[in-house]
Amino acid sequence: MRQLISLSVGALLAGALTLAQAQTVEVGGVKYEPTAQLGNTPLVLNGAGVRYKAIFKVYTAGLYLTKKANTTEAVLATPGPKRIHIVMLREINANELGKLFTRGMEDNAPKDEFSKSVSGTLKLSQLFFEKKKLVAGDSFSVDYTPGVGTVIMINGKSSTEPIKEPEFFSALTKIWLGQSPADSALKDALLGKAPAQNNNPMVN
Repeated sequence: MRQLISLSVGALLAGALTLAQAQTVEVGGVKYEPTAQLGNTPLVLNGAGVRYKAIFKVYTAGLYLTKKANTTEAVLATPGPKRIHIVMLREINANELGKLFTRGMEDNAPKDEFSKSVSGTLKLSQLFFEKKKLVAGDSFSVDYTPGVGTVIMINGKSSTEPIKEPEFFSALTKIWLGQSPADSALKDALLGKAPAQNNNPMVN
């Protein structure tokens, strides 16, 4: 009987721990669910954080993978679909954001990888140019599915045909996870290395 009680208590504790680990993460007032679905594939939240520019919060970002990864190399090597979900915290010129993304890709991706991403980069730039501006609460997702490519969703609606080159998603991911990331504290948060709300507000 004691053994049965012990096993029952252990099961309850394990269940409570699993539940605690699966809590919704809130950063910058934006909630990121612990799991997501891309096609028929379940994804888990790898990490989420806030992108700061000087002292201003610009957007939140969350990274979803098929399994946890804590290095850039491991993220890129993780099999299956991947998602980067971004929610704006302030109004920003969408065309300018597109230019910043392109510059971030150039700064972090090897030349051969970036050259194979040019077509997708042009589509991304055109998309932001047509959008004109993004306001607080607007969101966009970058969804990558092997064999299909990368689809960009704005406010939940597909905005591009799949960008087939896998190098595009890799180069885009390195904006946040590369050697010269947009925000080093956000990089750590996306990799699950730091508490999601401990980002340094002085990062440029």
